[in-house]
Amino acid sequence: MVLAEDLRQAVLQAALQGRLTEQLETDSNVDEMLKNIQKEKEKLIADKKIKKEKPLPEIQEEEIPFDIPESWRWVKVGNICDCGAGATPPRGNKDFYDNGTIPWLKTGELTNGYIYRCEEKITYLALEKCSLRLNQKDDILIAMYGATIGKLGIVTFPLTTNQACCGCTPYMGIYNLYLFYCFMCIKETLIGKAEGGAQPNISREKIRSSLVPVPPIEEQQRIVDKINEIMPKIDEYEKIEKELKALKKAFPENVKSAILQAAMQGNLTEQLENDSKVDELLLNIEKDREDKINSGLVKNDKRLFTKRVDDEDTSLTIPDSWRSVTLGSILYKLTDGTHKTPKYVTNGVKFVSVKDMSSGKLDLSSTKFITKEEHEELYNRCNPEKGDMLLSKVGTTGVPAIVDTDEKFSLFVSVALLKYNHQFINEKFLYYLICSPLVQEQVKENTRGVGNKNWVLDFIAKTVIVLPPIEEQKRIVERLEALLPLCEELKDE
Repeated sequence: MVLAEDLRQAVLQAALQGRLTEQLETDSNVDEMLKNIQKEKEKLIADKKIKKEKPLPEIQEEEIPFDIPESWRWVKVGNICDCGAGATPPRGNKDFYDNGTIPWLKTGELTNGYIYRCEEKITYLALEKCSLRLNQKDDILIAMYGATIGKLGIVTFPLTTNQACCGCTPYMGIYNLYLFYCFMCIKETLIGKAEGGAQPNISREKIRSSLVPVPPIEEQQRIVDKINEIMPKIDEYEKIEKELKALKKAFPENVKSAILQAAMQGNLTEQLENDSKVDELLLNIEKDREDKINSGLVKNDKRLFTKRVDDEDTSLTIPDSWRSVTLGSILYKLTDGTHKTPKYVTNGVKFVSVKDMSSGKLDLSSTKFITKEEHEELYNRCNPEKGDMLLSKVGTTGVPAIVDTDEKFSLFVSVALLKYNHQFINEKFLYYLICSPLVQEQVKENTRGVGNKNWVLDFIAKTVIVLPPIEEQKRIVERLEALLPLCEELKDE
């Protein structure tokens, strides 16, 4: 795919080679025009309106980068326009800035187009004392160093600039927009001549010494008209290009979401008659929870009760052998970490917050630490163990992570802990279920707050999920782990 910026450069290059316009015998003579420019320049020097400068060296044949029509001429920028840099009045002198009325432009305000505004102003005293160049309407500006090097602008009102900006005033016979497009075309060449490391710079002399092809003034106008006709079409192309780029960037994630959604509707796997019954599975989950409550392993939590979800309460179509239930109904414990900020220590027991699992994987490499005594106190209420599910609930909400370590750690309030019986719920199925659009859309809908967003435990428990037989849960995981890596490969293309 041809990039819009490459098209722009190709158009400008063709324009400066005379391939966009016709050369007409009725056009004025360029040699005569250049003689008149020299006379104009000499008069301006005599009138002390511009300074006399050292003549630029003659153009050598090896300098000429490409062929141009016979009626055109190669010239150096300094021979067809007056170039001068700006300056920065000393900041300590308030008389240079207070109540200033003269726009003072910095290179960061250059737009690669017309300049219609300028934030800062200086006084006439600053203009006089600091030898600032006052650029006039239609002058061309070019950034000479720093991050904005090569950036351009066309002046629409009198203004001065800082020292990083060179102003160019074309002489009679040079159309300012044609010169602007010349600079646009040779910009990369100019940048290539820059010196310096972190702050590359193009000297004013290098700008003056740069070569540009000069056609008759009439053809300059035709070239500008043609470029102005073509560029809006390239701008439209660029919009499409950006949209396609955004689509391409989003495509892997969109495919991943579609695969996960299909998986949670039973479209990736076969439903087998010899699979166990989900209704029995739910009864077993409920009995297991009650046994744990009766034995004192967990407390009775009213959020965790078996609740079927009627078909009319969800738009999701699932196989007849599946059931729609709430997330809380498949858990025997749902809690979150401590709501109080603990006292951190240099070494001790690891303390996990949302930052340590927001990637979708538990990462204990950069956790903070709390004392063993504080950990034991917190662990009595919130005891993450290998195979449990962590779920981000503050800030970045709805991200799951499987506890894949035997190492003991404690949790902060930003992380919820989900405990379930692995005999009935496959941990990877639960992980992919939470990642699916079915759950993630509910996360967005039920996350509350603006700054510090929170997905509270009540809403987590009420989240609608689907539950296939345990055998199909495993088949879904196998299918997803074959397909999802392909989505990652798409990101690298």
